[in-house]
Amino acid sequence: MSAATTRSRTARTARTPVPDRLCAEAVDLARAAAEEAAAPGVVGEHVGVVSEGDRVVTHYFESKEPGYRGWRWAVTVARASRAKNVTLDETVLLPGADALLAPEWVPWSERLRPGDMGPGDLLPTEAEDLRLEPGWSGEDEPPPNSVVSDELAELADAEDAELTDRPVAISRGSIASVAEELGTRRARVLSRYGLHEAADRWDEAFGPNTPMAQAAPATCVSCAFLIPMAGSLKQAFGVCANEFGPADGHVVSLAYGCGGHSEAAVMPKPVRPADHALDTMRVDEYALRPERGEGSVPSEADGASEDLGHS
Repeated sequence: MSAATTRSRTARTARTPVPDRLCAEAVDLARAAAEEAAAPGVVGEHVGVVSEGDRVVTHYFESKEPGYRGWRWAVTVARASRAKNVTLDETVLLPGADALLAPEWVPWSERLRPGDMGPGDLLPTEAEDLRLEPGWSGEDEPPPNSVVSDELAELADAEDAELTDRPVAISRGSIASVAEELGTRRARVLSRYGLHEAADRWDEAFGPNTPMAQAAPATCVSCAFLIPMAGSLKQAFGVCANEFGPADGHVVSLAYGCGGHSEAAVMPKPVRPADHALDTMRVDEYALRPERGEGSVPSEADGASEDLGHS
């Protein structure tokens, strides 16, 4: 026998050891353990033995439990070195190759889809959400290079208190006051990633590559029903205000379009119908007999006609 054959057989034996004889014969012990863990009559036929290591064997039994089609009861037994008694390690119900399994669990943040939220539902955002970034930074203190001194700031706050009843909550010259004046005094705002993600989503729904836009007579950039947006997205998007359009109330790309374009066509004036040729409101009178001297039939018969029997 060659050395290569010997090494190959040794490696194969190390990967799949031969089941221990006493452990493999302990089928009744394994069945009793499975029936104790389950219930009598639920454990089916013995379907196989697998060696788990030196003197460690797992017996598999068919499961007849309703709803567990293809599952198997796995009972692992072991034997100590030079011992003849086989002991029980564990009993567990495991899925087989054709077992009916539940779908893999997916976190709610990945299961959520647009339109799933309802009244009263809350959708928290993570602290490290890539779509958001801080709206401003710093404390409500005047920056070191502020041109407003403490004395002038107190005087300005006093003047504001005399002119309005609203309490002054933000000191003049602070970063928060500047943010409030610019309309951006929010804890977090959309980041560049969040803007690009929203733009891609809107462009996919109402963009130039949709079938509606491909068949449109013109784009939304020249439509009177387009309401421009503010901010950096106004260069590419707007809001449709055409109640008969497919995108009414939705953010649309300026390159989008539909048949409801304000300049697509001019409605023609309705054509005035012509007057009736017949007057159906007047009654025409017709005589049953023609007047005397009118017509081709004489009103009085002559004598020759009476002799011949003509009337």
